[in-house]
Amino acid sequence: MSLKLPLSFGNLFSPKKIPPRKSASLSSLHTLDRSTREMELGLQYGPPVMNIGGQTLKFEDGQWITDSGGNASVKEVERLKKRNIQLEEENNILKLKIEILLDMLTESTVEYHLKEKEVEGITSVH
Repeated sequence: MSLKLPLSFGNLFSPKKIPPRKSASLSSLHTLDRSTREMELGLQYGPPVMNIGGQTLKFEDGQWITDSGGNASVKEVERLKKRNIQLEEENNILKLKIEILLDMLTESTVEYHLKEKEVEGITSVH
């Protein structure tokens, strides 16, 4: 036989009211306008920048870009892009030439084997 007793905890789980806090900060920085506060706290920052081998790189829009200040690197990049396109075109032409040469080799090999069988047929008859 089991007895069922009602559970009663009373006010054990009702927390006391917390008194409101006084001023969160005694600093006067919160009264300053945003630009002054940023200057005071040093919150003005830009994208990450690093210098490697005399070349300055800046991280913008998820990519590292050169920030050399001169137009020489931009011209060099354009020259390299043009050279890359030129080399890709040359590579495509060479691939096409190799394909044509393989087709020609296959054709001449087939002709050789056909003539070889023809010669064998003639010599076996005589």
